[in-house]
Amino acid sequence: MAKNGLDKWFKQKWVDIGSKRKDGSFAKCGRSKQKKDAKRKYPKCVPLAKATRMTDAQRASAVKRKRAVAQGVGGKPTNVATFAKRKKAADGGMIKQAQKNYRGSYISGDLGGVEVSNPSLRKYYKGML
Repeated sequence: MAKNGLDKWFKQKWVDIGSKRKDGSFAKCGRSKQKKDAKRKYPKCVPLAKATRMTDAQRASAVKRKRAVAQGVGGKPTNVATFAKRKKAADGGMIKQAQKNYRGSYISGDLGGVEVSNPSLRKYYKGML
């Protein structure tokens, strides 16, 4: 049994998550040059085990990102990550922002419990804590 590497890759059943059939299965990965495949959109291929673990939203997101990128640039297919990276919180991490902009020394005071020894740096802390 293949543990890792190319042997494992060849033994996996690769499917196109962009073309789900009515019975719930997936079409096999790739396209042929036959007329019936000519209109088929560019495939996003993953191993069957991964495809079955993914939610419908994850599959749709992966296919959308794959098809949004120009394919065949330089004669090679363009790869995209199967799972999108998480975005940072909308508030930007207020406390981390304050720590990043911090340049003085902490002394209890009037700016949310933080006073900076250099008065010119007070503007960095207003509204952050």
